[in-house]
Amino acid sequence: MAYASAQTTRATGVFGQIAEAFSSLRTAWARSRVYVRTYNELNALTSRELADLGISRSMISRLAYEAAYGRDA
Repeated sequence: MAYASAQTTRATGVFGQIAEAFSSLRTAWARSRVYVRTYNELNALTSRELADLGISRSMISRLAYEAAYGRDA
């Protein structure tokens, strides 16, 4: 019987930690941009357009957050 295993290696040392920090910053920056873009696009819609989508103005911030960071974040 064959077994499959996944082993992840983690970069070690100072350079590995710096690389991980930059990776985390890139991810945070990208998510932040998704939040801002989603918020601005929804906020630009008229109340009528939002109502057609089933969205109220009070939901915009939460929906933008979910788009960027996920429902469980």
